[in-house]
Amino acid sequence: MADTMAPRNNVAQSESELHPLGRGPTYHWRANAALVDMAMALPPPRRLTIACVPQSVVVDLNRTALVVIDMQNDFCTKNGWVDHLGVDYSPDRAPIEPLRKLLPVLRGAGVPVIWVNWGNRPDLLNMPPNQIHLYKPSGVGIGLGDPLPGSGARVLEKDSWAAAVVDELKPLPGDVMVDKHRISGFWDTPLDSILKNLGTRAILFAGVNTDQCVFCTLTDANFLGYGCLMLEDCCATTSPDFCTEATVWNVKKCYGFVTNSDAVIAALGAQR
Repeated sequence: MADTMAPRNNVAQSESELHPLGRGPTYHWRANAALVDMAMALPPPRRLTIACVPQSVVVDLNRTALVVIDMQNDFCTKNGWVDHLGVDYSPDRAPIEPLRKLLPVLRGAGVPVIWVNWGNRPDLLNMPPNQIHLYKPSGVGIGLGDPLPGSGARVLEKDSWAAAVVDELKPLPGDVMVDKHRISGFWDTPLDSILKNLGTRAILFAGVNTDQCVFCTLTDANFLGYGCLMLEDCCATTSPDFCTEATVWNVKKCYGFVTNSDAVIAALGAQR
């Protein structure tokens, strides 16, 4: 046992030559041939008080992330899948303008931006029949992975135009991209691992649809122990109004807090 242990003086000498391991800004290791330091101190909290309901919330900007769900062409753009189905896609465009204002402010504050987009495998091998049936209930028509008329883009397929973020909200270098293939962004994706490596404890939620993918991702985040803040004006749905009302009520009652982009921008502005 003694032969495998580095002498104390060598360990002390090596501490100034440690190299970082890990991408997370708030938690990582340092190591060299003689020593692994797992006891990295967290940066001091950057406290931000945000007006929310049912209570105002203080978050640590060092441990907060914005998760934007499904703001992609198939849901929010002319000639996308929702448009092809004959559904009015315009409600799903409502978050674009508030997000255009909010994103540069959050990026400037060092808050990670994570885009969670529906992006299936081309071979659909990770999609069981019940998920395919959900979007092609009669077995015919244009469902997951099928080409859209005109563009030929395949519905919700990873790396296709259909699954890309809308032009108005193009991700920037440094943003994080996550492909999902269920209504929840946590199911069988690396989202939880990414958030943990970033040191995230509070999540701001935006995207579409409020009552479906946003809500299911938020509830899973709650079950995983994250603090959840829904940005109401940065979320939208093509569902009837009562669906949004029920979702917002349930978030306030059971799963987190509800606020909006103006409240976040105002809170960040008050710190300057």
